Amino acid sequence: MERAVITQRIASIQGEIARLNNALYAMGTTDIQRYPDNYEVLSTDAALRAERIACRLRHLIYSSTTIPKETYLSSAAVMQGVEVCYAEGVLEITLPCLIPKRKSRQGAEYLLDPFTAALSQFSRDHPMPRFRHCVVCFSHVYCRELPTRRVRDYDNLELKQLLDVAASFLMVDDSGLLCDAYNTTELGETDCTRISIMGSGQFPDWLASRRPALQTIKDL
Repeated sequence: MERAVITQRIASIQGEIARLNNALYAMGTTDIQRYPDNYEVLSTDAALRAERIACRLRHLIYSSTTIPKETYLSSAAVMQGVEVCYAEGVLEITLPCLIPKRKSRQGAEYLLDPFTAALSQFSRDHPMPRFRHCVVCFSHVYCRELPTRRVRDYDNLELKQLLDVAASFLMVDDSGLLCDAYNTTELGETDCTRISIMGSGQFPDWLASRRPALQTIKDL
């Protein structure tokens, strides 16, 4: 890539960073108790800008360096805190954030690429199950210290792309005949999303083990 193009792209990213700083300043000076709607708009704008900045920097690395995309994304998954574990027939992936809304293209890319890299790395280092009949459980964990009005409808979330990636590593097929999806909302210490994938026969025991966490929803 020519230096002039790189310089132009860096300048564009710097402009995004300046706008992010402005959004963060506005967040810091907004009374969240008196103007919750304004704060929500500002915080959403800041988050989306940060995701866009990260994605644009990734693309700049891919096009202007020799670092392989998968190598970088594996590091990004570690930095974000994406965790994968497999125990007692259940594969669990923890994402350090809530799943973005469907209209958030940058948010989906920001999360989806490291998610894919983490599963790919785990599959190389560990034996992976291949489920024929399975249940995929999305546990949406909201920080209990933040307003409960943040809880969103499941229909508005970008679940399909994550399910497609998981299916490519773990499932014979993710059609409705072979794969059931289940959503729960929980309260926790911090925002995160846990994706648990298991054979259909294991789901009743898994759900029973989750009952204590689900009881926290009564506080909503």
